Amino acid sequence: MVSAPSSARPTLKTYLSLVKFEHTVFALPFAYAGMLLAAQELRGNGWPGLSTLIWVTLAMAGARTAAMGANRVIDRAIDAGNPRTAGREVPSGKVSPAQAWGLVIISLVVMTFSAAQLNPLCLALLPLAAAFLIGYPYIKRFSWLCHVWLGVTDGAAAAGGWIAVTGHFGAGAWILWAIVIFWMVGLDVIYATMDYDFDRANNVKSIPARFGIPAALKIAAVSHALTFALLIALGVVLGTSFWYFLAAGAMGAILLYEHRLVNPNDLTKANVAFFDANMWLALTMLAGVVIDVAWRTLR
Repeated sequence: MVSAPSSARPTLKTYLSLVKFEHTVFALPFAYAGMLLAAQELRGNGWPGLSTLIWVTLAMAGARTAAMGANRVIDRAIDAGNPRTAGREVPSGKVSPAQAWGLVIISLVVMTFSAAQLNPLCLALLPLAAAFLIGYPYIKRFSWLCHVWLGVTDGAAAAGGWIAVTGHFGAGAWILWAIVIFWMVGLDVIYATMDYDFDRANNVKSIPARFGIPAALKIAAVSHALTFALLIALGVVLGTSFWYFLAAGAMGAILLYEHRLVNPNDLTKANVAFFDANMWLALTMLAGVVIDVAWRTLR
């Protein structure tokens, strides 16, 4: 049962908790990496410009806040029935559905305005992006392919960083998008193993609920193997330096470590595998790209 909303106005801390602001570290580094690699490809100096950096950051913040806010309010009844998620802000009454939707609308306005400051393609793609952002909680009611939907949605951030600089798609944008798709599919499948029993009992669709935990972890491992292969392919296509490939190797090691943390008989570290490992992976990607473009610019 969803709790009655509290009469107290939510604080900034409550809203940040609602949208899991700390998880921004997943997609934002890839958006920045897309910008830097595109600028290196286009201008040879790796710097997208301060204006582009600011507007991409605001667009990303708006997009992610809108997606998480919508997810929380749309899923409030499901979350209320799950002991792991019943304490979340909307089902617990700390944030009302109206307040959550208000945050979503404001975030979409920020995203729209920011995209309009970048280039026509960013603005033209906005309606499709918004549909994917809001659609995820509905997809998992109908299909275990919801993880792919999430991957496509988050992968758009990496491609969006590239498009914000160049104004068009390129090979780098498509490969970056694919990297994040397979990465997100793998990590979201691992995350979904924590709700295996609840999802099966309540007809919530997921790969673990559909195929079982052992098969789901194998699917996640294959997805992350493809992530690593695509990371290498990106470096080859863009002609990156040794420093990028060193970072890609480190990312491969992080993915391997992530899968060493979980197995069908012990999921106690699934949350560590989901957050900590993937936080370091995203930051390693950004660090590798920053060093790579600096090296190629200054050599």
